[in-house]
Amino acid sequence: MTANSSAIVPVRTPLSTSRAGPGWGLLGVLAFSLTLPFTRVVVGGGAMSPLFVSCGRAVVAAVLASAALAITRQRRPRGVQWARLAVVAAGVVVGFPVLTSFALTTAPAGHAAVVVALLPAVTAVLVVLRGHERPRASFWVMAALGAVAAITFASVQGGRLGGLTGSDLLLLAAVVACGLGYAEGGLLARELGAWQTISWALVLAAAPMALLTAVSVVRQPPSGSPLDWAVFGYLGTVSMFLGFVAWYRGLAIGPMAQVSQVQLIQPVLGICWAALLLHEQVGWSTVLGGAAVILCAGVAVRSRLRQPG
Repeated sequence: MTANSSAIVPVRTPLSTSRAGPGWGLLGVLAFSLTLPFTRVVVGGGAMSPLFVSCGRAVVAAVLASAALAITRQRRPRGVQWARLAVVAAGVVVGFPVLTSFALTTAPAGHAAVVVALLPAVTAVLVVLRGHERPRASFWVMAALGAVAAITFASVQGGRLGGLTGSDLLLLAAVVACGLGYAEGGLLARELGAWQTISWALVLAAAPMALLTAVSVVRQPPSGSPLDWAVFGYLGTVSMFLGFVAWYRGLAIGPMAQVSQVQLIQPVLGICWAALLLHEQVGWSTVLGGAAVILCAGVAVRSRLRQPG
């Protein structure tokens, strides 16, 4: 039995009916909850460019992933698995970090957390489409209402109804990209193993991300305090690698829809971190907007869960 084979054994054991999946998912969400506030810290002041932060952290994570794969001598993915890994890489290694980094140059972290609260419902929708399921009509209704709630919130916060800002559009695109990466990565983790999936995705994206990092350094050499660099280190090590190890392990153990519900606490944590660390003002519009999006996402995911396979 290879090292890679042993890594996927837990997926086929009674763990899939225990609390192990949501538990690992919760650990991943706790790691991710600091991502938006910390990204705001390093790009908001202008010490580091959004391109450097988003691409550089992927390079840091790719180094860690390459070392882990080499030391454990993992079997390489085969055939179509590489194409599926490209989807994961495009969504969670490139898409979400780059789009949110640019959005957070102007958008408050608390505001971003509410828009990103759409992620559980988007992930569930994409899992449904990917798995060719036929959920109840209530699933689609609540998923649509969640999207409307998030867009309405962003529009009102932007100053006028229908007035979505550029940062809002970037955040919405980031949610779709991340949902694609989560859905495909969760399925692929059952074949390759949890940490192996994100590791191979990071390796696949390493060359272009390293090139973009070099370009960003030439255009705007990064600076910052020791705290800024510590935050950047967290983004590369935890947000980009260790958090995904826990998250994909949870999705692989499953059930995926149930584990995806754990994401519902991420915007709450993100808003709290934004208030505590960045001293952002959390008004009633943010609280009510977040509650509406979370409620719709939660009902959508639960309605899909009740649907027999």
